[in-house]
Amino acid sequence: MVYEIQYKHSVPVQLRFNDIDSLGHVNNSIYFSFYDLGKIRYFSTVRPEMKEIRDIDLVVANVNANFLMPIFLQENVSVQTTTVSIGNKSVKLAQQIVNDSGDIKAVCETILVGFDFKSGETKLISDEWRRAIEAYEGRTYAR
Repeated sequence: MVYEIQYKHSVPVQLRFNDIDSLGHVNNSIYFSFYDLGKIRYFSTVRPEMKEIRDIDLVVANVNANFLMPIFLQENVSVQTTTVSIGNKSVKLAQQIVNDSGDIKAVCETILVGFDFKSGETKLISDEWRRAIEAYEGRTYAR
């Protein structure tokens, strides 16, 4: 699940005291909050015209995460996000949490599906999404 691709998007994460568990490192459940922060900032960067969360029109269908190394309170970490693929109805994101030394602490792969909030049904990934992601990432994705 570690991708040999460039992560253009990175957002620093502020660790909080309550993120730390009794073992002295960030609790595994907290990593998903970090990934969510990375996703929302990535989408806001890729399509800055979207002002409301429902404008994003993507919902999480699947998440796979691997915890590679613990994160400790004194570390500075960032979440890096990129799009791996764009299908007809889905977008696959890769994310990793890294520290200032470049150590990869955890990796995550998320599949999001196009979603129409009015009808409550899945929908095709729009050409606007495809064009915006391709422009931001500087590459094209097979259909």
